[in-house]
Amino acid sequence: MDKIQAMAKNIRLVIFDVDGVLTDGSLFFDNNGEEYKAFNSKDGHGIRMLLESDIQVAIITGRQSEIVKHRANNLQIDPEYVYQGYRDKRPAFKELLTKTKLSVEQIAYVGDDVIDLPIMSQVGVAIAVNDAHEFVQKHADWVTQLPGGKGAVREVSEMILESQGKLESLLHSYLDN
Repeated sequence: MDKIQAMAKNIRLVIFDVDGVLTDGSLFFDNNGEEYKAFNSKDGHGIRMLLESDIQVAIITGRQSEIVKHRANNLQIDPEYVYQGYRDKRPAFKELLTKTKLSVEQIAYVGDDVIDLPIMSQVGVAIAVNDAHEFVQKHADWVTQLPGGKGAVREVSEMILESQGKLESLLHSYLDN
């Protein structure tokens, strides 16, 4: 854990996949083809904690969904940092590098499937959720204890904040003094 915290100390941007990371990977469709996803509120608060601590957040997903746009807006993720419909995620990653002017060492990526590996292999901290594909876990710097859509994002957020010495004061800010 010391090694991953040392790596996470420099993170300025966390990129999240959606299906299998921000959700548990389940896709629900009604009879009209409308898509539904379930997001974890604790994961959402973890994202808000990152943003409040001056750590940028981005989304790169292979699917296109108004639900993702709505969730990102709800969490106040910059719309310019939300990339949908990128089965090959490398062009979106390259654009993010240009926009943010960050080095790859300052970026963490959280994924769950082989489609995430091209970016995971380039970033400073590659993270797989607990229920990620076994091959993805083997190529991650760190694997969460919790599965995607079930608290893994919050776990990632708190690990990064703790590594940067920001977590304890942030948590204590919620106490009524």
